[in-house]
Amino acid sequence: MSSHNSGAKPQGDGKIADNVFKVIVYACGILILVALAAVTLFLLFRAWPLIGGDQKANVATIESFTGGGAHNFWQYVGPLVFGTVLVAALALVIAFFIAIGIALFISHYAPKRVATVLNYVVDLLAAIPSVIYGLWGGIVLVPAIHPFWNWVATYLGWIPIFSGPAANPSRTVASVAVVLAVMILPIITSMSRDIFVQTPRLQQEAALALGATKWEMIKLAVLPFGRSGIVSASMLGLGRALGETMAVLMILSPGLKYSVKILQASQNQTIAANIAAQYPEANGLGVSTLIGTGLVLFVITFAVNALARVVTRKVVA
Repeated sequence: MSSHNSGAKPQGDGKIADNVFKVIVYACGILILVALAAVTLFLLFRAWPLIGGDQKANVATIESFTGGGAHNFWQYVGPLVFGTVLVAALALVIAFFIAIGIALFISHYAPKRVATVLNYVVDLLAAIPSVIYGLWGGIVLVPAIHPFWNWVATYLGWIPIFSGPAANPSRTVASVAVVLAVMILPIITSMSRDIFVQTPRLQQEAALALGATKWEMIKLAVLPFGRSGIVSASMLGLGRALGETMAVLMILSPGLKYSVKILQASQNQTIAANIAAQYPEANGLGVSTLIGTGLVLFVITFAVNALARVVTRKVVA
């Protein structure tokens, strides 16, 4: 009896370990809040000369950025916000259905070996740096895709978004959206795939037993089960597209217009790419102006994430 008790672990040691682990977990949770607060304070502090400084000097700085096209901060940042949202939304529209199709193929149609290979490919695509996508887009995609955009402008030009003439080279919002769609495709695919494979087997077999085809089983069991995960994956991909810098900078011919003509050049620009383009030659007030646009992008991204949480809760409910 005594030998059995001597090998038992003292209860106090387990309690100490539990308390230590609790402290570590709390510290990690607090750390992310501290990091978020630090970023927010940095943006506010560095953008303060734009908010509370010499407004005449700020106007002169903004006019120098835009060649006299904008005379205050909101005239400057407005088209940038529009371009950022337009590019990201188009990328999400292109990537969403393809990503869901790939995820369903991997989880329910592909043979095991093919699914394993595709999983590796999807994970590899997610790890490729954005500058590589930018090089591919600028060197390969832009020249190759012009005939297609020209066809779209010719036969679908009566739709305002496809109005021509299609720019050549195609350094346009449409080309950038395709590249960003490829970039966010593995994010949406991998998250959706992981959700789809967790669909309870019993629900799938019950649908098949009632005479449903495989597609009907997916529609009745798999997609409803994974709906919240699909929304979360889409919002994560949208957040990536909103903040993308290098690929946009290397492909897009920029402009500061409220334009939906995605096949024409020099129409739109994104906030992140504009910051990267203007920062090297900006003076002190110019940097503050650019950081002010970064603060706007930060708020937009935060709002997208908050919206994703609200939508996910409603979907789950």
